[in-house]
Amino acid sequence: MRRSEKCLSALERRGVSLDDLIECARFLHGPYEDIKDSTIASVLVDILDKREVANALLCAIELDELCERDLFSDKALQEKIMYDDGLFGVDEVLAYGICNIYGSIALTNFGYIDKVKPGIIGKLNERKEGVCNTFLDDIVGALAASAASRMAHEKGS
Repeated sequence: MRRSEKCLSALERRGVSLDDLIECARFLHGPYEDIKDSTIASVLVDILDKREVANALLCAIELDELCERDLFSDKALQEKIMYDDGLFGVDEVLAYGICNIYGSIALTNFGYIDKVKPGIIGKLNERKEGVCNTFLDDIVGALAASAASRMAHEKGS
């Protein structure tokens, strides 16, 4: 199984589809270029096939799921993660690891999309009893930011 397939399966399990990722990438890149969904999907799959990206995504999902199952030994840490404490910051740092692969455009795109939270990112950020998406919302933002950055670099080269 390709890394991208494993990642997409894990994302689907958490309620995030490839179409959701495409929508977020289009939100960032759309004002600059009319681009087909199939092109954005191809870029996203290539990104998800990268080892560093897959590792970050799968780790993020695992951390959210462990938190939901109350499996952290440090309950104060568990509470910070479960309720997405604004001063926690580790979730953003994990997402930066993905963005750093795709350059400064990805980092600035991530900052913007993390602030405005369009589409699925906003839905993931909503607090629901027993559901933790603290890491996932940032990973989805990083994927969209990286896809938009990669498309910008390809157009500009």
